[in-house]
Amino acid sequence: MAKSNLMVDNDRTRVTEWIFEIGGETGQHIHEYDYVVVPMLDGELTIINEDGYASVSKLSKGISYFRKKGVKHNVINKNNFEYRFVEIEIK
Repeated sequence: MAKSNLMVDNDRTRVTEWIFEIGGETGQHIHEYDYVVVPMLDGELTIINEDGYASVSKLSKGISYFRKKGVKHNVINKNNFEYRFVEIEIK
């Protein structure tokens, strides 16, 4: 499993660092809030949606992206190195 490090959690935001060992994954989950992901490294993560469809997300260090709440997926690190990103949820 991926490890999480809760950095900030208040009435407006939640900031979590996610650490994926090689082969680590979040498990299927649904996002309750809009969120921004800030990749800490270049790499690729495999995304499995709720229908079982797999796609590869190419991420670049420091290049953030935004998603709306309701996203349901599993995120898997298939890189040959540990991968990290910071997730900022907007409550």
